Amino acid sequence: RPHAPLRSSFVISVAPCDPFSPYPPFPSQVQSPGIHRSMSLRVAQLWRYPVKSLAGGPGSTAEIRPDGTSGDRIVRVRGPEGVRTSRRQYRLLGLRGTLDADGRPRIDGHVWNSPQALALVKSAAGADARLEAWEGLDRFDILPLLVATDGAVAAFGRDIRRLRPNIVIGGVEGLAERDWPGARLHIGDTIVRLDSLRGRCHMTTIDPDTLAVEPGVLRDIVRRFDGKLALNAEVERGGVIKVGDAVRLS
Repeated sequence: RPHAPLRSSFVISVAPCDPFSPYPPFPSQVQSPGIHRSMSLRVAQLWRYPVKSLAGGPGSTAEIRPDGTSGDRIVRVRGPEGVRTSRRQYRLLGLRGTLDADGRPRIDGHVWNSPQALALVKSAAGADARLEAWEGLDRFDILPLLVATDGAVAAFGRDIRRLRPNIVIGGVEGLAERDWPGARLHIGDTIVRLDSLRGRCHMTTIDPDTLAVEPGVLRDIVRRFDGKLALNAEVERGGVIKVGDAVRLS
């Protein structure tokens, strides 16, 4: 079926250091879990992944729509058997998806439907791989948003890129997110409903810089976090949010 032009209002900001480093640094303290409504919460980070299963990048502003972050996972990799992801073709994580000034997805700087981009994807996911524009809700594994919290990321103790969040909430005490399913985040006029804790998969074991496979990472998540980190979420009311915005939990 025909597709509308792929555009987004998500604004990429340039970090003062390598944008692929786990920034901003999170505090190392881990406190007791629970919902603490007195916490001073804020939007700490925003992330987007224009091409499903490729690396993404941080931004300063995001338009949140009923189908998630504008421009998120709007191109995917397919093979004869169906959608291919980095759960099996983990070298896809070595490629980076971005949006250009015209809202077009790019892969390592190449427009997504160019021969150069396809060659990169084939080298990572197989000679029979192809790229497809797709904006259906089934492009998400569970729900359109994944929300992480700085307290849980600090407890995890590894690069946040392994968790692939869309929104990172700062000012969260320890593992307080464990008690958040069913709660709502109010960010200006935007309302995000937190549905459930995310069960983690093999993708967390891939080092985002070296692509080395580290099975102990997933075993650690199972042992310390019952296999779950961050929160599946859906949009009840959309809007534009930005890093630094105040967040209210209800």
